[in-house]
Amino acid sequence: MVSIPSDIEIAAKADKKTVKEIAGALGICSEEMELFGRYKAKVSLEVLERLKDTPDGKLILVTAISPTPAGEGKTTNAIGLVDGMNRLGRSAAAALREPSLGPSFGIKGGAAGGGYAQVIPMEDINLHFTGDIHAITYAHNLLAAMVDNHIHQGNELDIDPRRVVLRRIIDLNDRALRFIVNGLGGPKNGIPRESGFDISVASEIMAILCLARDLEDLKERMGKIVVAYTYRGDPVTAGDLEAQGAMAILMKDAIKPNLVQTLENNPAFIHGGPFANIAHGCNSLTATKVALKTADYVVTEAGFGADLGAEKFFDLKCRYGELKPDAVVVVASVRALKYHGGMDKDSLTVENLGALERGAENLRKHIENIGKFGVPAVVAINAFPTDTEQELKKLADLCKGFDVPTALSQVWEKGGEGGTELAHRVLETLEKKESNFNYLYETDLPIREKIHIIAREIYGARGVDYSGEADSEMDRFEALGYGDLPICVAKTQYSLSDDPSKIGVPEDFSITVREVRLSAGAGFIVAIAGDIMTMPGLPKRPAACNMDVNERGEITGLF
Repeated sequence: MVSIPSDIEIAAKADKKTVKEIAGALGICSEEMELFGRYKAKVSLEVLERLKDTPDGKLILVTAISPTPAGEGKTTNAIGLVDGMNRLGRSAAAALREPSLGPSFGIKGGAAGGGYAQVIPMEDINLHFTGDIHAITYAHNLLAAMVDNHIHQGNELDIDPRRVVLRRIIDLNDRALRFIVNGLGGPKNGIPRESGFDISVASEIMAILCLARDLEDLKERMGKIVVAYTYRGDPVTAGDLEAQGAMAILMKDAIKPNLVQTLENNPAFIHGGPFANIAHGCNSLTATKVALKTADYVVTEAGFGADLGAEKFFDLKCRYGELKPDAVVVVASVRALKYHGGMDKDSLTVENLGALERGAENLRKHIENIGKFGVPAVVAINAFPTDTEQELKKLADLCKGFDVPTALSQVWEKGGEGGTELAHRVLETLEKKESNFNYLYETDLPIREKIHIIAREIYGARGVDYSGEADSEMDRFEALGYGDLPICVAKTQYSLSDDPSKIGVPEDFSITVREVRLSAGAGFIVAIAGDIMTMPGLPKRPAACNMDVNERGEITGLF
């Protein structure tokens, strides 16, 4: 039996170039970089000013079918597509999210691609990297401390302690911190109130980082964060507490994109990683814009399936960043589609063309949704060793019926070589089909109507039901002047509906919005459907149990 090396073993053997060489190939000067050792760097936003008259490259979004336990391989295929394009002599760069520490030590074990389609140094990217998430954590917790201090010191803003909506954050999975009481221990320790912790990537500051154009925009957005409400029901912001200046100091370097490389020494901007359900799940706007100015083709991704990630990429990130995507790659695997077709996850290695055909309806729905934004799509069939020739042919034939080009992707096993077919297909699509990008809705519509459009057009729901609390909050947000913000729906990633058990393409269902939250700084209304967790817990045996480091600093067990 052939031994298959782990991701970290593959990454450790990579022949790396210095980040100066990677930047030089993009035309980025040494003066525009801040080095973090030999293989990582932050890129100054001065690049955008210097290249403001340079035309943008082509923007390609990688998304996927509804996630399953069988895996889809979105990040891996995004990296493999970049390597494949560069093998064809094109200048291509990746613009991807950076992983959170919590999930890396929990279940995931790593999130920098996989096999021979990875970004490196993967250990650094999966761990502290350049400290962006730490900066977010401290800026957020500084604001939280200033809220409690303001109440303790006389409460001139008349904050109702029962209506403080800002929780603290930490970049670890820790269920014991989900609900806490702070301020215990007597008058000198503050006023007791119920609160809790979220994971750092769920912070509104992370969403703001990824939508801000520059440091000034970042500071302005942070000043708009609603932290609490007064006894009269008026919002209290970070600006009211005069906190945004100090927060911006902590974030002044975090706004700058991070530059690393793929296993095949191609450029990758890894920056920002907002939660893909409670926020928009895309990498930073600054990283994407720098990539578009320095490469001819930019491959980016959005979290979860196209119903969550792609919709938010189009309606939130592209709207605020004035981006016009040129093509979309929808990643699907035979295994995952058979799961959507009703097969048990333990039986997915068994050939079953009927289950594949039934499950492919989920893929069809996502392709149909992409079309509603006017962007041409390509399907990447992510190959697994257990796929049969008949299954791969069947899926390709089904895609012909969906009127979408396909390509077999073998990037996990073969890196860029396994991505050249996909690269060819994407380049052909860019040449033959023009993107007529449009948003799904206009923001001046009422909040309920915008939610209904997303639920009907993207999820296929017949309608939307609201809890009494959600109804009240929507009325209040509109009365406070926030009604023209776009919508960010938070729901399960496993289904087009809000019920994770309804796989494939559910029919005759309604979405139930139980809660509506305001992210005024990020610039969207969050509509929560179902039970969404903003502080994950660890599994019975966390991935951390398998990790170690030796006396030479070499890490093992990180995926």
